[in-house]
Amino acid sequence: MPGISNSADEMDIQQLSSSAPDFEQRLNALLAFEAEADEKLEATVASILSDVRTRGDTAVLEYTARFDRLSVSKSGDLELPKEELRAAFDALPHDQREALEEAAVRVREYHEKQVQASWSYLDRDGTLLGQQVTPLDRVGLYVPGGKAAYPSSVLMNALPAKVAGVAELIMVVPTPDGQKNRLVLAAAHLAGVDRVFTIGGAQAVGALAYGTKTIPKVDKIVGPGNAYVASAKRRVFGVCGIDMIAGPSEILVICDGKTDPDWVAMDLFSQAEHDELAQAILISPDAGFLGEVAKSVDRLLERMPRREIIATALQNRGAMIHVGSLDEACAISNRIAPEHLELSVADPDALLPRLKHAGAIFMGRYTSESLGDYCAGPNHVLPTSGTARFSSPLGVYDFQKRSSLIKVSEKGAQYLGKIASTLAFGEGLDAHAQSALYRIK
Repeated sequence: MPGISNSADEMDIQQLSSSAPDFEQRLNALLAFEAEADEKLEATVASILSDVRTRGDTAVLEYTARFDRLSVSKSGDLELPKEELRAAFDALPHDQREALEEAAVRVREYHEKQVQASWSYLDRDGTLLGQQVTPLDRVGLYVPGGKAAYPSSVLMNALPAKVAGVAELIMVVPTPDGQKNRLVLAAAHLAGVDRVFTIGGAQAVGALAYGTKTIPKVDKIVGPGNAYVASAKRRVFGVCGIDMIAGPSEILVICDGKTDPDWVAMDLFSQAEHDELAQAILISPDAGFLGEVAKSVDRLLERMPRREIIATALQNRGAMIHVGSLDEACAISNRIAPEHLELSVADPDALLPRLKHAGAIFMGRYTSESLGDYCAGPNHVLPTSGTARFSSPLGVYDFQKRSSLIKVSEKGAQYLGKIASTLAFGEGLDAHAQSALYRIK
């Protein structure tokens, strides 16, 4: 493709052109991703869940000792007192505490706009119809623990639940070798988490789904985790609800060629550093600009602490796509349905009506995806692997449920009863028909 430097060749970042005869084939290959089923992992998860369901706290204690090297004498010792959460928050350095507080304010304010209210109306025959919106009673929040620190995930999962009115929020977080992450505990305090248990893995998911003597059964489980956690969540769906099964992180940048190439390169890095399977794609009508970004990638990569992960992700699943226009870029974006979509262009508002499928849309050159991850306000739990075609970001609505309201008047029963009985007889369900006819004078 014209304008791409040899640097991209050295990095082996795929270079695609929408005008090439094999473009569709290459794009399909780029987007093809299906996590391989690990039969051993699946069997292990199934065994753990069955064991937790049968033996409850005893199994949870055994698995916690085996996998997290955390031995406690009784199950009650797995719960952290609220005073410890408060102490973790108070002990934070001023800058961390202030950043956490400001992020929490912004996330809460955004999600308060999503709250749905109950509604009803009277139709022409006096029948009341409507919908009653109520929060879930109890939600479980899984948070990765140990050396990993994801306080932002605590805020993004806990705050919309609290805004929705969830009565009790139970957090589970593994503490390998007893190592607790102060930022995570501080975020739990700030978000109003009700109870925290130091367990993780499939056993934590099982405990939340089935309930034990110590750990309450929840109505829904949310939050990220490793392959064991994802498999366990998939298996307990139906016993309780889950948020989603997330795939590798993704970013798609549409750029008109006028943004600083270093900015764009770092935006691609911001998702590539998550995982070797992460996907970072740049689309531009300016072939020369794609070459400049490729040079920035080579130069900036060396200073990245996670450069090996970034390089693997870019080489295996990254791409730079040259297109004929921004309109064409939007069409390809809709095809990809990315988790994160950056519109690094002069007039992002003009492109917005052309975009139908994306988890979150970051508009303008100054709107880096990382701001959305931490503090802009919207939720960072987003659909991946093309599921933005039919899924939405996590929000207050995920912690509320809706019950239909029907209150038929005497007059309404005369009218609706005839319709219902006719259709019921047609389906061969006589009791249905008679139930409606009994109320007709």
